[in-house]
Amino acid sequence: MIRWFEHRQVYAPSRKHEARAADLQRPFEEVFFNASDGVRLHGWFFPADKQSPRRHITLLLMHGNAGNISHRLHFFEAWLGLGVNVFAFDYRGFGRSEGKAGEEGTYRDAQAAMAWLRGRGFAGENVIALGKSLGGGIASELALRERIGALVLQSTFTSIPDIGAELFSWLPVRRLHSIAYDTVNKLPRVTVPVLVVHSRTDNLIGFHHAEKNYKVTLAPKMFLETGGNHTNVLEVDRERYLAGLDSFFQRHFKPS
Repeated sequence: MIRWFEHRQVYAPSRKHEARAADLQRPFEEVFFNASDGVRLHGWFFPADKQSPRRHITLLLMHGNAGNISHRLHFFEAWLGLGVNVFAFDYRGFGRSEGKAGEEGTYRDAQAAMAWLRGRGFAGENVIALGKSLGGGIASELALRERIGALVLQSTFTSIPDIGAELFSWLPVRRLHSIAYDTVNKLPRVTVPVLVVHSRTDNLIGFHHAEKNYKVTLAPKMFLETGGNHTNVLEVDRERYLAGLDSFFQRHFKPS
């Protein structure tokens, strides 16, 4: 029962797509690829505008713990406006990806997405791994396992035991957990530029998680404070959020 409860809190996938990639009314590619253990995964690849000076850069999304990629179209549209390619995929057990979610499995899924990008000719140093919430724990591990160009942690916790102990203070989370996503202890070993994005009014993951993550991160690093709650930064603080990403891209990626 404890393991079942833990898994249900960490992973809340949806198999049903609520929107289509075609709804953005721009070119895209429906992608199916396999993780190293054979699990078949699904994603959408949106190419940058052909004339964009950032058409060689790809933003690889590792989304949060709920829903699937069809719930993130507004983010895809915003990031594409910055002139980069966007590749979003679903972890095993989410959307049209096969299998069942688990910590090591999600790490393998992110590596498989990187392998797909390399197969399409994108160099690792031109890939920006953006992890949102749970995805930050996956993206930080990807930065240790694969060659990437930069890491963005958006609304990310320090670790599952830390956030679990805060949300379920009456449970012995730290003694009984089996899922870690220990971001804060991985960041001191990440050697690429890191951007930490968080809101002081995040209603799920407190601002102190971002402060701890940023403190242990090696330079070069950047902190972007935004408004809004855990999920509505584009609705509340779109201009500052996108300007912050644009500034980070300018610092660390040369135009083609």
